[in-house]
Amino acid sequence: MQFKKITDLQLNGKTVFIRTDMNVPLKDGKVSDDTRIRAGLTTIKYALDNGANVIVATHLGRPTEGEVAPADMVKPVADDLAKLLGVNVPVISDWQDNGVNFSASRVVMLENVRCNKGEKKNVDELGKQYAVLCDIFCYDAFATAHRAEASTNAVGNNAKEVCAGLLMSKELDSLAKAVATPTKPVVAVVAGSKVSTKLTILDNLADKVDVLIVGGGILNTFMLAKGAKIGASLAEADLVAEAKKVMDKMEARGAKVPLPQDVVVATEFSANAKAAEKSVANVADNEMILDIGPKFADELANILKNAGTIIWNGPVGVFEFDQFANGTKVVAQAIADSKGFSLAGGGDTIAAINKFDIFDKISYVSTAGGALLEFLEGKELPAVTLLTSRYSK
Repeated sequence: MQFKKITDLQLNGKTVFIRTDMNVPLKDGKVSDDTRIRAGLTTIKYALDNGANVIVATHLGRPTEGEVAPADMVKPVADDLAKLLGVNVPVISDWQDNGVNFSASRVVMLENVRCNKGEKKNVDELGKQYAVLCDIFCYDAFATAHRAEASTNAVGNNAKEVCAGLLMSKELDSLAKAVATPTKPVVAVVAGSKVSTKLTILDNLADKVDVLIVGGGILNTFMLAKGAKIGASLAEADLVAEAKKVMDKMEARGAKVPLPQDVVVATEFSANAKAAEKSVANVADNEMILDIGPKFADELANILKNAGTIIWNGPVGVFEFDQFANGTKVVAQAIADSKGFSLAGGGDTIAAINKFDIFDKISYVSTAGGALLEFLEGKELPAVTLLTSRYSK
């Protein structure tokens, strides 16, 4: 995909409107986790260092449009950003009437964009009001890329110039490297409790990857489709036919969906449950599969070790409980040790990455959530459409 990056543009003397994602948690009126603010710093600093005035725009929480309640105000976010930048960051709430003034600081923050009437419905008039404030609209919030809203879409349709910020550029480049132009063999690890939540991803990746590794409740459903014993394990019997379609599609391409010969089971789902390793054939009717077995984990590790590209979304077992964490640990370590390009994302995946301390060994970890899932589903993201459509303008 081709799109303009902020590094492609002349910024000196211009005003850059940066739509970032600083939707951070607050506690007692202060930011309790500023990870997203820190992530957005690089683009803001780049613009300032290259002579631009900067308007920062973000949403915060889920306010009622047309109202600005104290809990919805972005001042705590602006204060945190000010400390990190070492400059004052005023919050502008009357910009629709009086515009933006940079006399007090070269960087300002608009009040919570989701408080503006027409924001969520992507009203073009509101987009024009944003666009008139700036010379360049810079999109740097991939987490909102699957939503078309006035501060993410309509503004870009009306702005003089449109570009991706440093964070957005890195995300899109990484996704392209993993999905659009991957180095083979491509291995995807897709796991979770339900096939239904990731069926579109599984179906889309079945056309692209060389090996599709499934885990969790998804694996149980695939095993059921092959007639394997799963006892009392979580599975979706009504989606067995869909699981079979995915496996048939892979097989027709000469690709594979490996299934286990051994698993780890328990008779209850709890932190104190007693774990037992068993062959699949010996799973009892009252037992639940809560992790893959050590033999299968080693088999997957060998596959991952030789991968050219790895896409990882979801832990393969109930890794939150140590006795059922080995499968995810072995898979995670194999991905970390692989010389191939690895892309990982999703809340549980990131939790597993942090638990096994491999964050720095993954090529790219996406924190985008829903936007990442929709990209992997093969859906067209409004942000990507905007950036690519404005590439030549």
